[in-house]
Amino acid sequence: MYKHIFGPVPSRRLGMSLGVDMVPKKVCSLNCVYCEVGPTTLLTSQRKPYVPASEIIRELQDYFRTQSNPDFITFSGYGEPTLNSEIGEIFDYLKREKPEVPIAVLTNGTLLHEKEVRDAIMKADLILPSLDSATEEGFKKINHPVRTISLDQYIEGLVTFGQEFTGKVWLEVFILPRYNDNVAELDALKKEILRIHPDKIQLNTLDRPGTAAGLRSATRKELQSIIDYWKIPNVEIIAAAIERQKIGSYRKDVENVIMETINRRPCTLDDLAKILGMHVNELNKYLDTLEATGKVRTERQDRGLFYMIRNGK
Repeated sequence: MYKHIFGPVPSRRLGMSLGVDMVPKKVCSLNCVYCEVGPTTLLTSQRKPYVPASEIIRELQDYFRTQSNPDFITFSGYGEPTLNSEIGEIFDYLKREKPEVPIAVLTNGTLLHEKEVRDAIMKADLILPSLDSATEEGFKKINHPVRTISLDQYIEGLVTFGQEFTGKVWLEVFILPRYNDNVAELDALKKEILRIHPDKIQLNTLDRPGTAAGLRSATRKELQSIIDYWKIPNVEIIAAAIERQKIGSYRKDVENVIMETINRRPCTLDDLAKILGMHVNELNKYLDTLEATGKVRTERQDRGLFYMIRNGK
């Protein structure tokens, strides 16, 4: 079992994706209300070697000695990957040893105003940053940023990076009804999206409960209405979780182990990760699908969000 790499994970957007976790749980510059990993425990914009590059490279070397190439190597995990100041060293290793495997970075984009961050990830093939609100009120309400990050510098970083980067940029906008789906929010987002000029804009919404109570998913009809309102090219709705089962790397044996475990007793995400020895990002892919297909349900209790068999006791 590896400490810093996980998967391959059946990703809706990236096929069979080998995950690389650059920070401990959960180090991030945001504390988003919808985060599937859970609340941020260290809210920071300070970059440092939270996980040494040498440890990650050793795990990658071991993995590739026995395993075939994934569709993507994806930097994501417990928190914000660009907070790790040694991320560029791992890119250098991968481009030298595995140039045929594309690199993707799932980032909230809040640090892209720093030139050293942009330079560090410039060798990636695909960057997937996010922007959920272009108003101060919405930014603070949804993303709860560390106080050292302003919305203006965040957006300017996205604009500058898009101008410098030669790979693809897919901008994700996470839609939360009653948070960022009103006309003022949508107009502000459209204005900044046109400045950022990504190759794709991907609308996403909740697959399952986030860290705040009372959130709900946007329906496909609601997401389509945003596309119709914006009239921007290259906007797409990220496929529903149920579609993940059609991906070749989706493993029924993992789904079965999860079902057998929660059939014995309800578990939190962290419980499952410890019991099954899996990374929470990998587990989330399967839990999202199990919920979408009606096989499991969630219940919020004192210790957190519990997963249990639907109609189970």
